[in-house]
Amino acid sequence: MKKIAVRASRRIYRQRARALATQATAQRILDAFFACAKECWFDEITLEEVARRARVTVRTVIRRFGGKEGLLSSSFHHVGPRIVAQRTVPPGHVDEAITRVLELYEEVGDSAIRNLAQEPRHAALKPLMELGREAHRALTAGAFAPWLDVLPQDRKREALDALVIALDVYTWKLLRRDMGRSVAQTKEVIRSLIDGVLARYSVSEPSIGENV
Repeated sequence: MKKIAVRASRRIYRQRARALATQATAQRILDAFFACAKECWFDEITLEEVARRARVTVRTVIRRFGGKEGLLSSSFHHVGPRIVAQRTVPPGHVDEAITRVLELYEEVGDSAIRNLAQEPRHAALKPLMELGREAHRALTAGAFAPWLDVLPQDRKREALDALVIALDVYTWKLLRRDMGRSVAQTKEVIRSLIDGVLARYSVSEPSIGENV
């Protein structure tokens, strides 16, 4: 009985080790694809380069993800929760909301702009871009809930539209890339846009103290 138990324990250990190794391999492949996507257009990414960076074979990449479309989808759903966590702030914390957005755009803003430009050409990108838009709107609504939730529905929609635009990646691109503003200057301009929206649509001042 003792020998049987030992063999069973060893088998369970080997199974767990294989599962961890498989998970680690998949993680390396996704990280490699994400790195390529930050540097290249989707057309320029090759499975050979992804495999090289992940230290695996192309066959392993295909077997695990099926191709670039599978990598794209898996990468987005892998990175998405991290982005949501990074952007989530307590309602009413305006400065923190702007800071978090700018930190994210400094990391992935250029690749996001590139993906948006490619969206009409690659069907696999469209549902992922839609998810990104929905998440951006939902996170913005949460951050500015103290102002938005007291507004009538039509006014709330208009105010949220304006806040979404103020915090959009295209706004960041205009300021940082096209106009050459610093991060601090970009934050100041975005804050002024948001202050204007809140002043335009607010019916009363929310009680959020120093977070305004």
